[in-house]
Amino acid sequence: MQRTAPEGRGPVRYGPPAPEPGLPVLPELRAVLAAAAGTAPAEPPGGGPAVREAACRYWERRGLPSAPDEIAAGPGAPALLLALLAAAGGDVLLPRPSPAWWTPQVRLLGHRAHHVPTPAECGGVPDPWALLETVRRARAEGGDPRLLLLSTADDPTGTVAPPELLHEACEAAQSEGLLVVSDETWRDTLHRPQETLLVSPAEMVPGQVVVLVDLAGSLLPARWPAAVARFPAGPRGALLRARTLDVLTATGAVTAGPVAAAAAHALDEPEAVAVRARAEAALHGAVAAEAHRRLLAAGALARPPQAGRHLYADLTPLRAGLARRGVTDAMELEDWLGTRLGGSAPGGQRFADELGAPRFRLATAPLLGATEEERLAALTARDPLALPYVRQALGTLTGVLAELADPSHLVDAQL
Repeated sequence: MQRTAPEGRGPVRYGPPAPEPGLPVLPELRAVLAAAAGTAPAEPPGGGPAVREAACRYWERRGLPSAPDEIAAGPGAPALLLALLAAAGGDVLLPRPSPAWWTPQVRLLGHRAHHVPTPAECGGVPDPWALLETVRRARAEGGDPRLLLLSTADDPTGTVAPPELLHEACEAAQSEGLLVVSDETWRDTLHRPQETLLVSPAEMVPGQVVVLVDLAGSLLPARWPAAVARFPAGPRGALLRARTLDVLTATGAVTAGPVAAAAAHALDEPEAVAVRARAEAALHGAVAAEAHRRLLAAGALARPPQAGRHLYADLTPLRAGLARRGVTDAMELEDWLGTRLGGSAPGGQRFADELGAPRFRLATAPLLGATEEERLAALTARDPLALPYVRQALGTLTGVLAELADPSHLVDAQL
């Protein structure tokens, strides 16, 4: 991740990508892509029958019956969301913090972004009362809020919204006539799926929710861009999907044929794909849990990570140590941590969080090893935390945090 360029800071062009698994492409998916490379026809805007029907089966297994004419596919979630925002129009409400690419898309279209604080329990979903107040204030100021963006399994916080809180937020959105767009990219990366209940807003208010899934979350590599969106049944959903397809057509945002073939295969979740997804989630969960333990031991704050390949830390209790090193805000924290950790540590300002709050997102893939071979060994290890290079990476994190902590209060973190 670059922060600056000769032309300027470039906060969008050089923003942080979504956390990647850091693992080799599954051979089965590579074979499907290669087989389709010379034979796959061009995909129409919104996706061809194969990928849309596979998406229907994917959502059917998750308790969301769908029809192919309620599905749209595109070359990644950003392209699909941009088309959807353009089709829906109006102001957009977003949780704070939120994925780094959401706010720039809203503003690119000339729409207003209203950020709503999240509750203490989780990220990704706005506090229901704060949501109602934000809508009221926006309308009083002449705004036109029409859409709420949320994520039940969240980037950047790595948390999963409790069903009761999600229900309250959906009820608040419904009472104000807001369309809900639920980004569920990380829903299949739960660290402990037997212990974590994830519910989609489409199960709660089915007539006003669009579900968005980027397949790079758990099924495809990020360099094979593909995503699917599920629109609500009925005239409103059909009209919104038609307008979204218009935007995809006008911008040429179509999924490459070979990638669409791989996407359709992955959406059917054959055994090899499902086993890899579960193993990846468990590996990143184990490393995230250990990183979380070390952050708390050093005096930092962080919600326990439950999904994804990342966690979100708040170093406010360590402000004194940061100040001694000339770090006064999230942007300076990003630079300082990037240098000390030897990799990307995007600050909270990237995620529409407060600049003055020393928060950052920590990806777990860099903690799994420096090469694909090391990370693949971690995937198959009985205890990945015992691998020397994983221990070393976690030890580096502990050492950096120890520089900031008051030695008299530092809890001993086992290396």
